[in-house]
Formats: sequence, C-alpha cells, structure tokens
Amino acid sequence: MTNPRVAKLADQIKVIAAEMLERRVKDPRLGFVTITDVRLTGDSREATIFYTVFSEEEPGGSAAALESAKGLIRSTIGKKLGLRFAPSITFIPDATPEAAAAIEDLLARAQADDAELAKRREGKTFAGEADPYKHDEDDDQR
Repeated sequence: MTNPRVAKLADQIKVIAAEMLERRVKDPRLGFVTITDVRLTGDSREATIFYTVFSEEEPGGSAAALESAKGLIRSTIGKKLGLRFAPSITFIPDATPEAAAAIEDLLARAQADDAELAKRREGKTFAGEADPYKHDEDDDQR
C-alpha cells in the first residue's frame, strides 16, 4: 500500500507535468503527448512519468523533446510543490495501448475460433444417446 502523501504528490506532479507540456514546452518535435501515470518512490526522490503519444510522424521525436524539457519540468515541479528536493524525472512510453490492442486481437481470434467450431458442429449428432447420464426415472421403470 502506498503512502497517501506520496500518492497525492504523484497526482500533483502529473497535473503540473501535463500543464507544462501543454503551455510552456514549445518543442516542434513534441507530438500530442498525454501523461497517463506518475509513479513516485517512497522517499519522493525519483518520479517515473508514463506517457502516450498520438499522431506522431517521426518516432522518437516526442521522446527527444521530453528528454530536453526534463530540467524545466523538474524545476517547475520543485517550485510549485515547495519541495526541498525536486524528484529526478524519467519519461517512459506507456505500453498500455499496445497491450490493450494485443488483448483485443486475442479476443477476436478466440471469437473466430468459436464461430468456426460452431459451424463444424452444425448437423452433427452425439455418438451415443443425447443424454448419457442415469436418471431417477430409469430406476422407477425397472
């Protein structure tokens, strides 16, 4: 369980970093970046910021822009939160969209396999009786 203070700091860092990317960072390499999550160590010394990029023409351009703006974002976080030590920042691309797409592909494949199996099962009958289990009515007839 995370410390509530650390969780609150992580949420504030997320908001400040998103505002900085929207308003202050004017790098042309920066695509449409969304901050998805911030994880902060227990001592609040290191912050890992997860992000996704939508509509990026050149892969890696947004990563380079974030890397160059890291110092500005870190100093602003330290000033706005009034921290003695501003946490060091690491930007990591969020893998959630790719994982979600992989799960969607697996579900679609499973659905197609189920449909094929249902199609093969049409018109088929059981090898023995339709209900091979013994019932109480069978005992009454003897």
